Amino acid sequence: MDEDVTQLDEQAEDDSELDDATLEAALEAVLLVVDSPASNEQLASAVGSDVARVKSTLARMSAGFTERGSGIDLRYAADGWRFYTRTAYAPYVERLLLDGARSKLTRAALETLAVIAYRQPLTRARVSAVRGVNVDGVMRTLLARGLISEAGVDSESNATTYSTTELFLERLGLASLTDLPPLAPLLPGVDLIDEISDSMDTDPRVTRSTKNRGSKPDPVAELDSDD
Repeated sequence: MDEDVTQLDEQAEDDSELDDATLEAALEAVLLVVDSPASNEQLASAVGSDVARVKSTLARMSAGFTERGSGIDLRYAADGWRFYTRTAYAPYVERLLLDGARSKLTRAALETLAVIAYRQPLTRARVSAVRGVNVDGVMRTLLARGLISEAGVDSESNATTYSTTELFLERLGLASLTDLPPLAPLLPGVDLIDEISDSMDTDPRVTRSTKNRGSKPDPVAELDSDD
């Protein structure tokens, strides 16, 4: 008797399993309403299927969109799947949404974001030292746009450190920071940044400033401003 019940349960589960076409349609419907990248596990739970099957189906769907040159691009970014508009058709989307008014980050903001992305977590002082200017204004802009966030406290200076966010990865279409391209030729390397940090500690101007305030040096005060 128990064996018969078990067989009936297994048959019911088999009958409820979505076929490939229905599974793709269900995943499309779910992906249309998510407001942030959805993981394989989240999507599998939503459509009632196992993770491995959902993962392979999503990869097949993504390849299909690309193969037929669809304006929709299904990408895995920031640890999840999400629909994007394909880059080739960006001008048409911008024309509709922005009506000719483009809102871009300034070059100063992009340079600051690059320094943080490749050397995070960093304090404002270290970012300023690398760029050679005061970055308070652009840091506020990046924080307001959700591209960077506070990451903790520096053990030496007790200053707040900053790192990039998942939104940063999402906007660049990256799954993780390891997918960042190699360092740009004009961006100082790790060794140079450390040398700048060491030179700040021995700079007479910083030393005098420290004696006057009786606190940690603030190299930002010695720098010009982007604003």
